[in-house]
Amino acid sequence: MPRTITVAAAQSGPVNRRTSRAEVVERLITEMRQARSAGCDLIVYTECALTAFFAHWSIDDERELDRWFEREMPGPDTQPLFEEAARLGIGFSLGYAELATVGGRTRRFNTSILVGPDGRIVGKHRKIHLPGHAEHRPHNPFQNLEKRYFDVGDLGFQTWDAFGGTLGMSICNDRRWPESYRVLGLLGAEMILIGYNTPDNIPEYPELDRLVGFHHELCMQAGANQNAAWVVAVGKAGVEEGVSQIGLTSIIAPSGEIVAQSTTLGDELVIHTCDLDESTRYRGFLNLEQNRRPEFYGLITQQVGQRD
Repeated sequence: MPRTITVAAAQSGPVNRRTSRAEVVERLITEMRQARSAGCDLIVYTECALTAFFAHWSIDDERELDRWFEREMPGPDTQPLFEEAARLGIGFSLGYAELATVGGRTRRFNTSILVGPDGRIVGKHRKIHLPGHAEHRPHNPFQNLEKRYFDVGDLGFQTWDAFGGTLGMSICNDRRWPESYRVLGLLGAEMILIGYNTPDNIPEYPELDRLVGFHHELCMQAGANQNAAWVVAVGKAGVEEGVSQIGLTSIIAPSGEIVAQSTTLGDELVIHTCDLDESTRYRGFLNLEQNRRPEFYGLITQQVGQRD
């Protein structure tokens, strides 16, 4: 019997700095209803989906910074999203900024959760590869202060048995690095969900602006193919608080082919029925069980250490 998941990648247009959580959640619920009407089993939202991407501006006041974070999930503003998912019988993945107490101290994480069709949280990922810089750069047209505002994720890469398959999550800059896909692939991921907020220009390297979209797609297509996994990549799009973001929300097959992609810079659902058995076929073609064995990487790490 075929194992398929019909996925809606819910690209987000700009979110205004003054837009309330409740207003954003209403937008997400509207997309969720549209996805369920289209027969989707799962809807995937973007990174830090509940607010404008505050890492793009400088915030010195700790109390002001904490306003952009969620202390619980679900909380009063997000509970309606969970309730609607349970009512409709659709799962979702949601990115948000998380304020957590770990080891007796307050930590800030860039987080994504996977929620089942019963409205219960299945799994959580905290972003590991934080891009940008920690210091304010006054000459830049916008900031990327993730290294200042977030802690490195402490949960590692994980997979969960859900929706009839094995799913994993990454967030934004995690997608740039082959290790992210490698670990998830070794854990059996058949589908990887990725949210991102990616500008279409690089203040420090303007000569690379023309390659932003190309590099965005390249790393995910390679990661999908080399690890025989579906990749569902969902982005912010359009000009948000002065920052132009790429969109290019995509669903990528284990072959590395982009099978569906957004065509606008606003709220848009990109829908595709993903056959998880295609992942199984590509794993057989690549012979991952024999050619990508975990002990190989221990040997490689040892050799690199000896060389250094």
